[in-house]
Amino acid sequence: MNALRCCVLVMVALLPMRPATAQEPKLDQAVLTEGFLAAHPDLRWRSEGARAYERQDYAGALERFKRAAFHADKPSQAIIADMYWRGTGVAQDRAIAYAWMDIAAERLYPDFLAQREVYWARLDDVQRKEAIERGQAILAEYGDEAAKPRLEKILRRAMRSMTGSRVGYVGNLTIIPHTGPLAGTGMTVRGDQYYDRKYWQPEHYWRLQDAIWKAPMRGKVDVGEVEPVKAPEGG
Repeated sequence: MNALRCCVLVMVALLPMRPATAQEPKLDQAVLTEGFLAAHPDLRWRSEGARAYERQDYAGALERFKRAAFHADKPSQAIIADMYWRGTGVAQDRAIAYAWMDIAAERLYPDFLAQREVYWARLDDVQRKEAIERGQAILAEYGDEAAKPRLEKILRRAMRSMTGSRVGYVGNLTIIPHTGPLAGTGMTVRGDQYYDRKYWQPEHYWRLQDAIWKAPMRGKVDVGEVEPVKAPEGG
């Protein structure tokens, strides 16, 4: 399994997105309740896609990653590119793989940008022409210009329905998760943590994404037992 493939699997398998240093913002796992994920379909579908991938339901994984990608999730767009490049759960199509990685690299996140250039270098002239031509339809549906507003609409709707939002103060609110990763653990989530603006206000949410993804991956991360997929001939 090559280095970027490991990197992509790390990104999609772990909902907190990436390990963060003391200086880097991160996604607090404590907030990952069912209600939170319902209002963040980018994270929800990436998580479900990762679980499907791990059980080798590659067609199901691709479908779920595309749902996350529809809501501007760059890591999901990168794993979709990887799946098309290798023919994992889908017919191998390297022109389309490049188109997906080009969209994943749209915000100039270094890991995706570097892999996009690797893909381009490995395409022949015909494939490059196809990638540009056929990629236009994918860009129109999944690029940030179309995808960001979809997620922003959901976030704004969720903000309007928040408990305590009418009085603008949630600091004393305690949330007891009944579903999701913390269900049944006895753990609670502070209201000010759950309702932090970095998760709910679109401009702050995009800044959080940028802060997490703009630094290249560093160090070694163990993702557990992931079944490697044999690359097709010429992979």
